Amino acid sequence: MLAYELTQLIRRQKDSDKLYLEFLKVPDLSMGVYVLPAGGTDPQGPHTEDEVYYVVGGKGKIKVGNEDRDIQAGSIVYVAKNVEHRFYSIEEELTTLVFFAPAEYSNQ
Repeated sequence: MLAYELTQLIRRQKDSDKLYLEFLKVPDLSMGVYVLPAGGTDPQGPHTEDEVYYVVGGKGKIKVGNEDRDIQAGSIVYVAKNVEHRFYSIEEELTTLVFFAPAEYSNQ
C-alpha cells in the first residue's frame, strides 16, 4: 500500500519551489499537487493523457476548450487528453490534486 497525508504533500510541494509536485507514478496513473498563487499565471499546456483536477483549496476559474467555470474547494474538473486548458483569475491560492490516466507523459 501507498498512503499519503495531504498536509505533508502540500508542505513538500512548497519546499520544492515548484508549482507541481508529482507524488505517485505507476503505469496507468500518476498524481500530483499543483499550487498556483493568488493572481498567478498557469503556464501549462495540453497533456497527452486524460486528467482530473480536485480543488482542495482556493478560488478561481478554469477554461477547458471553449468552456469557462468558476472553481473552489470541492470542485472536480475532468480534462480530456490534448484539450487546451488553463486556470485563471485566481482570487485565492489554488491548491489542486491532479490525477493523470495513464501516468503523465505515458503517451508521448
